[in-house]
This record gives sequence, C-alpha cells and structure tokens, in this order.
Amino acid sequence: MDDADHEAARRDLVASLRRRLDVDERTLAAIGSVPRHAFVPEGHRSRAYADRPLPIGHDQTISAPHMVALMTDLLDVGPGDRVLEVGTGCGYHAAVVAEIVGPGNVYSVEYVPELAESARERLRRLGYDVTVQAGDGRTAFRDEAPFDAAYLTCAPTDAVPDQIVERVRSGGRVVAPVGRAGAQRLVRLTIGAEGVDREDHGGVRFVPMR
Repeated sequence: MDDADHEAARRDLVASLRRRLDVDERTLAAIGSVPRHAFVPEGHRSRAYADRPLPIGHDQTISAPHMVALMTDLLDVGPGDRVLEVGTGCGYHAAVVAEIVGPGNVYSVEYVPELAESARERLRRLGYDVTVQAGDGRTAFRDEAPFDAAYLTCAPTDAVPDQIVERVRSGGRVVAPVGRAGAQRLVRLTIGAEGVDREDHGGVRFVPMR
C-alpha cells in the first residue's frame, strides 16, 4: 500500500468507528491523524487499518483501533492535560492521546526495554513529543505526579495498583483492563476527595500486567 492507500484506509476506519461507537469527534479526529501503519511491523502493514489487534513482538500486541478509541474517549482529557500511560508497546496509543492533549503531555512507561527503545525512536521520528521510559508502571514518573489521567494497556489481576491511582489528581480518571485472562473487564475510575468511583465498560482481552 502507498501513502494514498493508507490515508484512504484510515478514513474508512474512522467512518466505521463513527457508526459503531459513541465517542467524541476529538477522539475520532485523533484516530484519523495517527498513521497506524507506521506503528505496525512491516509484515502486518497490509492489515494496519483492520479493526483488530496485531502482534508487535515480545508477546505483545497493538490494540484494535476501536479499543484505543474507547479508552481514549473514557479518559475525557483535553489540550494541556498530563497523562500517564502504563504499557507503551509500539507507541500507537500514546500517539493518539498526544494528538488530543498536545506535545510534552504524555508520559509512557514500558516494561520491555526493547519495546520502550523502539517506541521512543518511532514516536520521535513521527514528530510526537512523548516521554517514554523503560521500567515498572507502579513506580515510573513519580516526580511528574499528579497526572490528570492515567491508563493501562495491560491488565492487573485484581485491581489497578494503588501506586498508579495515587498519582492521579482528584477529579482525574484511570482507565484500565482488570482481571485474569478470560474474565477481564474494562473499568474507569474517577478519583474523588472521598474515594474512587468505579464504572464497568464491558469485557476485554489484554496482556497481563508484569
């Protein structure tokens, strides 16, 4: 596929998501702006705009576009908001969020050093100012807290770790898959002064948090 083909496929993807999902136009615009094929290994680029996850190596995947759109929309962030991402993967989801919040506002941590390095270089090459660090999502970017929102692209077994929740300001949100394989749920936590409100947004399937 050449650039024109990729652009046409991306427009078709956005049109399909608009019909199927109840998400904000800002979210769809972000999906439409990010060249997903540039984040997919060369052998899978012909399927880059299919609404499905694809392997990126190290037993990891790039999430399906509808899931990226849904999670991004649930974050409910805007320009200037600072966001923590746990699980950089190939960097695609971070790029989508960066389209909304602007340069320098996404902080992403990846457990696999090789993925962190390649995502950092890819995002830089494509013009996305995203801070990528290799390490444990429970402890990364402590000095950058509080964040306006956080999300996980990997599933903790029982609950979102307190260390992540505590780094989000009051009124902020955390979006994450939670649960064991075959029984994961997508949840949104809204952080309040007197506790955390939890919403369930359906069954999902993500790699486990490490």
